[in-house]
Amino acid sequence: MTTTLRPEGPESPTAAGGRTRRWQICANGRPVGALRTTTVPRGTQLWGELSELEVYEGRGRGRGTFGALAAEEVLRGLGCSRVDADIPESAQPARGLAATLGYSERMRNMAKRLTVAPELPAGVVARRIGPEEFPGWLDEAKEGYISDLLSSGLNEEQARAKSDADHVHLLPQGADTPGVALRRLYGDGPDPLGALWLALRVRDLPDGGPLAWVMVVEVAEAHRGRGHGRSLMLLAERECLAAGVHDLGLNVFSSNRVAIRLYESLGYRITNRVYGKPLL
Repeated sequence: MTTTLRPEGPESPTAAGGRTRRWQICANGRPVGALRTTTVPRGTQLWGELSELEVYEGRGRGRGTFGALAAEEVLRGLGCSRVDADIPESAQPARGLAATLGYSERMRNMAKRLTVAPELPAGVVARRIGPEEFPGWLDEAKEGYISDLLSSGLNEEQARAKSDADHVHLLPQGADTPGVALRRLYGDGPDPLGALWLALRVRDLPDGGPLAWVMVVEVAEAHRGRGHGRSLMLLAERECLAAGVHDLGLNVFSSNRVAIRLYESLGYRITNRVYGKPLL
């Protein structure tokens, strides 16, 4: 029996400047599964994404393995230096396949349905990060992001390229970017306790409602271990509900066990896991 990968349709451009295409996994010319490949520009590099992998006929015959390996060859041929696979939490077999093919878990997506705005702890206040403060905050945010990316398995060049590209794409107008909440948390002193970057609508959910996303929660080094990370997350929930948004998601790097425990204690649950590996 011959297994092949066949385009389901033409390539389409993505909002991020890449290209995406859905493919059929075929056995003797008959569709038995499908997947999607996407290229994502990251500075001077091109990354690949593998998603929507499904086998709907003849499971257990290696068709998912063939499809994933064939998709890697497609992405490698397009010049992608690495590939990420975004796998739903419910898809345990797909996570097992990723591990077998040499992928490592890099990141988790978590989400929560918001109902009632929580109160902030006494003695802390939130203030907007304005244009004057933005450059300094951005430098700090980039370095923190790069450190997390390095911990997740990327090399220095890949981490800096992704950091630069993501910040340019997501904050095109700096502190005045629409749909973004940039806040710093203060206590009694003049120095900030930490900072929050919240995107109020990253996409629409199936019910048509907006999904907000915590882009950055960062506690100042001198103030860590005092519960300010929790306060920043409560602030994020308050900002969402004030804007009429009832669903909040976030990424957390799998190596950050402290943050994962915090989010779980606040009621966030894993929706997806991101696995990755180098291609070149």
